[in-house]
Amino acid sequence: MSLLPIRTFGDPVLREKARPVESFDDALKRLAEDMIVTMQEAPGVGLAAPQVGRPLRLIVFDIGEGARALANPALYDEWGEQIAEEGCLSLPGLYYPVRRHEHIAAKGFDLDGREVTIEGQELLARVLQHEVDHLEGVLFIDRLEAEHRTEAMARLRDQALGLEPAAHDPSRAL
Repeated sequence: MSLLPIRTFGDPVLREKARPVESFDDALKRLAEDMIVTMQEAPGVGLAAPQVGRPLRLIVFDIGEGARALANPALYDEWGEQIAEEGCLSLPGLYYPVRRHEHIAAKGFDLDGREVTIEGQELLARVLQHEVDHLEGVLFIDRLEAEHRTEAMARLRDQALGLEPAAHDPSRAL
């Protein structure tokens, strides 16, 4: 297993729509294993393949119940609303309140190509939505209220110029 470099804001792969996983082979399993190790080492609770430079519809996550991988996830059965702070491994140091569904279900495939369904509330629902957004080329800052988005963009500019360090709080990074 290998640590993979996490792509950060400005890398074009983060804005691409990921292509479906078509081969459920050893290479996919290795990628998922490497993504899990990378996520845990970062540390974070979720990671999407585009964040490690692979434009594939593959996510990994672990909210303390064991690491899981989901290929070709599709979200449905969305209800309720929650607002909570989010961060992102691809946008280190930024944490802002994001409005998400309170409950979500996701259909997809495990690493052997078997169809699975995952239902989640609160943190799991938030992680699934955040990571699936990555597969669509959407970053959490795209979902911010105007005031917070303006501030986030200014902070990203300052980080790029070396005026602000990118502090990382693993308890809030997805």
